[in-house]
Amino acid sequence: MSLNERISKIIEYSNLTPSEFADEIDVQRSSISHITSGRNKPSLEFIIKIKSRFPELLWDWLVTGEGEMLKSQLPETEIPVEYPEEEKIKTTPLPDLFTMMNDDDEFGSDEAEIETPKTSPGESFIPAQDKVPEKISDSQRLENPSDQILGQILGNQANKIKRIVLFYENGKFESFEP
Repeated sequence: MSLNERISKIIEYSNLTPSEFADEIDVQRSSISHITSGRNKPSLEFIIKIKSRFPELLWDWLVTGEGEMLKSQLPETEIPVEYPEEEKIKTTPLPDLFTMMNDDDEFGSDEAEIETPKTSPGESFIPAQDKVPEKISDSQRLENPSDQILGQILGNQANKIKRIVLFYENGKFESFEP
C-alpha cells in the first residue's frame, strides 16, 4: 500500500471529509487532494501533523506500511519480569494528605521550620531570594535621549514637504505641491 493510499485510509478512519481533514491537521485543502490523487508525495511535516493529531496511529505503518495501523490493534502481550530476591525493591505505601495531617502534631502551627535540602559535598545550598519587581509608571521615562538623538529629532522638524505624488492603477498620476 502506497503512502498516498495510507493517507486516504486515515481520512476514512477519521470520518472526516478531505477538506475537514485538511482543516483538522492545519494544511491547505488542495494539498490533501494532490496527495490522495498521487500527484504529490506528502512531506515529513505533513506526516508529523497527521501523527500529532492522531497519536493512536503507529509510525511504522504510517511511514512504511508495515504492521498494524492503530496501537489498539496490536496484540497485548505481557511479559512477566522476575527479579532475583536481592534485587527486589521493597516498597512502602506513600502516605496521603490525611494520614500526614493526623500524624503531624504541629500541623497548622504558626512556627514554621525551614529545612535546608541535603546537598552533595560538591554542591552548596543557596536559599531563594524574594525579589520585589520594580514598578514603572506610565509617566516615567525609560531612557534619557542623547544629544545625537535630539539633534536628529530637531533636524527632522526642519524638513518640509516639497511635493506629493499619487500613482493610480491605470497608469495616471497626480502631483501636489504645497
